[in-house]
Amino acid sequence: MVNIIEGSDHVSKKDLPTPPPLPSSSTSYCKRPLMNGSPSLRGYSSVSTATKDLWERLFDEGYRADVLIQTENGGVIYAHANVLGMASPVIKGLLKQSKKRDRQRTISILGVPHDAVRVFIRFLYSSCFVEEEMEEFALHLLVLSHVYVVPQLKRECERRVELGLLTTENVVDIFQLALLCDAPRLSFICHRTILNNFKSVSATDGWTALKQSHPFLEKLLLQSMVYEENSRKERITKLKERKVYLQLCEAMEALVHICRDGCRTIGPHDKDFNENQEPCNFAACKGLELLVRHFAGCKLRVPGGCIHCKRMWQLLELHSRLCADSDVCRVPLCRKFKEKIRKQSKKDEIRWRILVKKILRTKSVTGGSFFSWAIVCSS
Repeated sequence: MVNIIEGSDHVSKKDLPTPPPLPSSSTSYCKRPLMNGSPSLRGYSSVSTATKDLWERLFDEGYRADVLIQTENGGVIYAHANVLGMASPVIKGLLKQSKKRDRQRTISILGVPHDAVRVFIRFLYSSCFVEEEMEEFALHLLVLSHVYVVPQLKRECERRVELGLLTTENVVDIFQLALLCDAPRLSFICHRTILNNFKSVSATDGWTALKQSHPFLEKLLLQSMVYEENSRKERITKLKERKVYLQLCEAMEALVHICRDGCRTIGPHDKDFNENQEPCNFAACKGLELLVRHFAGCKLRVPGGCIHCKRMWQLLELHSRLCADSDVCRVPLCRKFKEKIRKQSKKDEIRWRILVKKILRTKSVTGGSFFSWAIVCSS
């Protein structure tokens, strides 16, 4: 017995129990529900290398095997009905339908190489595989795992094909296989690969075979190719439009800046310019300054008489439509354009409203204030 001195909190070190050893590197732990029909119960499963080796030996030696699996070219694999039935619901159904002969049941797995079937059955026992065998039979194992409903192996096969086996030469064949095996991620990756490398893919034997055997699928791929090209052109057009609207936003900001604060050598008549003033932060000021100087001295300043003046008239009208308060705005002709707007035709009004709406939407996407040029107009 361990003697503890009454009133003392200290225990002799020699009386402490020896701690248990740490788990070895060959033991792995994973939390998972216990397979006993009760989803509320949970526990810990530790599967060591020795346990996996035991299942491997059970498969290799075929100890008391009660299932005979017939494969291509007369090949035979011995297995255990309990293991196969628990690992695959499809094989479980096949075993129930098969008849016993000399205490053994016989099923057939044909259409794939014998070695691929052996790798598949081995995985049902130990959930293990050899890297070289997986690379060699990945596509065959993908089909087997889909047909016999082994999702863990199916995910692994999809991953292996995505990472290392997909090329422009075989992408058409793998794409068709992915569609048949209900592998959406793999089919999507194949589809993107075909679209991105269509010129080289269309010259392969796989594409030629696809045209002969599945013309409808070829038509869908060509339609998606056209759609992708149209989408790309549409994205480029929208980017160009957005660039124009951003330039108009900057021009409106620069116009208010020039008319209120002045910039370099141009500004309001009551503004004193400093030769050593700081550089302007508005990129559009330089071009707008040249346009304003031309507008002030042009003899054909009437709308339609000069292309540069026409552009200036349009900028002034656009500002008036964006300005929040023309009574305090220092931009020239802001109030007059406000009055002109009321007399415009419905067609012109709709055209201007669409332009203003797109400019405000572009400005909101960039994070700027909607009416920053209007708010700062006050003197």
